[in-house]
Amino acid sequence: MRVVIWLAVAVLLGLIPHHMADAADLKSVSIPQRSGTDATLLGVYFRDTRTGWTVGAGGVILKSVDGGKRWKPVNSGTNALLAGVFFADNLRGWVVGSNGTILHSKDGGEKWVPQSSGTQSALYGVYFLTPSSGWTVGAGGTVLHTEDGGAHWMDQTSGTSAILYSIQFVDKDHGNAVGALGTILSTDDGGLTWVTQETQSSATFFDVFFTDPLTGWAVGNAGAMFQTINGGKQWIDRTLACVQTCSKPIDLLRIRFTDSKVGWVVGDRGAIFRTADAGFSWIEQVNGTKTSLYGLTFPDAAHGWASGDRGTILHISAGQP
Repeated sequence: MRVVIWLAVAVLLGLIPHHMADAADLKSVSIPQRSGTDATLLGVYFRDTRTGWTVGAGGVILKSVDGGKRWKPVNSGTNALLAGVFFADNLRGWVVGSNGTILHSKDGGEKWVPQSSGTQSALYGVYFLTPSSGWTVGAGGTVLHTEDGGAHWMDQTSGTSAILYSIQFVDKDHGNAVGALGTILSTDDGGLTWVTQETQSSATFFDVFFTDPLTGWAVGNAGAMFQTINGGKQWIDRTLACVQTCSKPIDLLRIRFTDSKVGWVVGDRGAIFRTADAGFSWIEQVNGTKTSLYGLTFPDAAHGWASGDRGTILHISAGQP
């Protein structure tokens, strides 16, 4: 009881960062998986706890059908840097990358064919609401949209020239994109118009995730973490300070929530953080790697995968809060 009281007082007085107070209550296990490659793996996506894909440097695409116990290489037909992967259902998926590369699969990722993006800009983020309707973002403020599964990609005017790294839609109207120079964009009309949102930050934002049209997060370099609870009208600075043996703030590269309260962040130097209270506290998770993690996916609340440098793939098993 004395320990609990001391912790509560310490948090209130600022002696312990709020994101460190309940570390003992949030435990997860991160198990390295053998990818069979040394390539940097920038994106990973699992539709369920068995079937997943990861993509990366040199045109690498890997697929697993047993929860990552075995990963097999799939011919991508390109040597481009592949940055993002997304499947709208068990069969139809897309991969995006450098030089305007967009690849499409109709058979669960066994065969990939190129689609014409109409741009040479590097593409980093991709998101589909349905097998027909999707978006991709990239360098030079590029936002592309398709309504026919990628047979045709149309440019949407973003109003920025900043690099955009990530995009997400919560429904057919409401979407958000983030990128360099503190850029956060929002739309409430399916991307016909994009509006710049103010954060008073110059951070590079690498990822964005909304749990509903009002509540969302953006994460970026030097621990940058911003939250909105009103659809982006205001963004609250939740930047994570150095913790434990940290010598400089960690770049936060990917964020995912499995419900309105439970979320995960991965980043530089193998960092993994977890929240179970809608982001009030973020607890650093112990794992067996110090390589940077760029990709993150959670097909359900208990199982996730992260991907990163030197072919790193981690299977994350979440303990109960």
